Formats: sequence, structure tokens, C-alpha cells
Amino acid sequence: MSSRSELGRPQSGKRRLKDLLSKAENRVCADCGAQEPKWASANIGVFICLKCCGVHRSLGTHLSKVLSVTLDDWSDEDVDSMMEVGGNAAANAIYEAFIPEGYSKPGPDAGHADRLKFIRAKYELQEFLKPSLRIVSGKSSLQPSLSSRLINSFQSSTSSKKSDTSEGMVEFIGVLKIKVVKGTNLAVRDMLSSDPYVVLTLGKQTVQSSVIKSNLNPVWNEELMLSVPQRYGPLRVQVYDHDTFSADDIMGEAEVDIQPLITSAMAYGDPGMFGDMQIGKWLKSQDNALIDDSTINIVEGRVKQDLALKLQNVESGELNLELEWMPLDQQAIY
Repeated sequence: MSSRSELGRPQSGKRRLKDLLSKAENRVCADCGAQEPKWASANIGVFICLKCCGVHRSLGTHLSKVLSVTLDDWSDEDVDSMMEVGGNAAANAIYEAFIPEGYSKPGPDAGHADRLKFIRAKYELQEFLKPSLRIVSGKSSLQPSLSSRLINSFQSSTSSKKSDTSEGMVEFIGVLKIKVVKGTNLAVRDMLSSDPYVVLTLGKQTVQSSVIKSNLNPVWNEELMLSVPQRYGPLRVQVYDHDTFSADDIMGEAEVDIQPLITSAMAYGDPGMFGDMQIGKWLKSQDNALIDDSTINIVEGRVKQDLALKLQNVESGELNLELEWMPLDQQAIY
């Protein structure tokens, strides 16, 4: 009887918030990349860590309305605002669209001064927004639905043939979703085993998988996301052994050329207009870490690429990844 009564009942606000937080992109702080954020700026639409939360509070509620994901009561309006934005990747594609060359985001261990400087520049001063989207007023105020409106405006502007890209700025063209699938026969770095995790780097951005204890054949099936700038290089993949009392040991690395994926996707445009099909291929060679040729396919309206990599500069180890390309004009609330 109880299951019947719940049939068709709308999800509660807490449940919707929990589902949004469970996405890979939202399991790291939007501002510094710290793991497992438990706070959010409801009107901006991002999940943040405790340290960045303190900076957001200092900006005032007219700029950032900070709530605890677990401790505070959320209004339907606050939850709806978070859902409209869609999470950290969508918000950062707007608020960090034009980061100057040489400007580095603070990391999880950054001091308060560095966090304050970056967060003020990002949200209060809007220094990294596309110029046409910046709010000009005597006192800037980020109202509850502003982030979603900015995203809609940004998507409309990306369809224009003219670009206002400023010299020395970085403009992102899309989001790369990386599913870390599994590792095979990884190297031993402890007494008999290792505690492996994967670090992915693209330009100045870095994301990290979870640590799997005592396993040389770990299965992650974990999704991570990176924004892709107009001038992108290879995706750097590194596997480390986590150590509690000493520096983490490297367990191999590889580089992934993402150009075949992006150029194939752009050549076909909207993948939703096509059935499942192969649209490209990255060929195995002596100059790359591929174990086999890697095909690029449209699968259920999404552009994906499976990779089997032989880790380099290590005695053994393979890593399986799945890439998915999400252009900005299609990924806002994916």
C-alpha cells in the first residue's frame, strides 16, 4: 500500500538536492576543487566546501546565499534555483569562461586570502564572465535565478558567428566528461598491493577520482568533468598510490589526444539527429598509449569514445576510460 501511495508523487526538495549533489561534477568544490562539498550557494547554483563557504558568507547574502546541504532547511525556490543551473560544470562554464592566461584557481589547500581574491573576482566583480553578460549596477546582486538566466544568455550568444573574445583570455567551448572505468594489473607500491586513484589534468584544471584501497585491479566507474578551452592540449592521465604518512607514489601515466573526439563531434553537429553510428577513430601508434584503436561513436544521441591505455613509465598497468563530449550549446542542464 505504501509503495502505491508514493507512485507519481513529486520528489522532495531534499531528494532532488541529494540527486544533484551525487553528480560527479558536484562532488568537488566549484571554487577550489576540494572533495565532497557539503555547502551550496543557492542563488549562484554551485556546491562549495567549508573553507570557500566562509568566503561566500563574507560577500553577503545579496551576492551569495549560503546553505548547508545537510543541516539547513531549503525552500522550494532555493532548490529550484539549484536545479535550474544544473550544477558546478554548467555554472563554471559561465563564471569562469574568460580566465586570464597565467591566472590559477586556488586549490583545496589554498589560504583564505587566495580564496577571497578569486571568489570576489569570480562572482562579485564578474571578471571572468563574457563582457556582454556582466551586470552593471551600483551594487551588484545575484538574484536567485540569475545564474540560470546567464546560462541561457550565454548559450544564445554562442550561436552567433561573431566573437568578443579578448586577447589573453581563455574561452571554453565545451565540457569533457571522463568516466574512469577500471585499472588492470596496476603496479605494486606498498608491501603487497596499492591504494590507487586517478588524476586527470587539462590545461590548468585538475580533477581526481576516489581512492580504492588495496586493489591492483580497481573498478571505479566514476565520472569526472573538465571544461575544454578553445586552445586545448592533451588530457593528462596519472595514476597514484595514496599514502597516509608520505608523498603519494606515481603508478604510471598517459596522454590522451582529445582532438579526434572534438573534431568528429563538431563535424556531425547535433548527435541527437543521428542513430547509433561510428563517426571517428583515434589510431594506435608508437607515439601514443593506446592498446587498441579507439573508435568515436554516437550512442543514444551522445558522442562517446572508449579508451584502453597502457600506462607509461611504469612496470605494469592498464587503464580504461570513457570520454563524452558536451558542447556548451547542448550541455547546460545535462
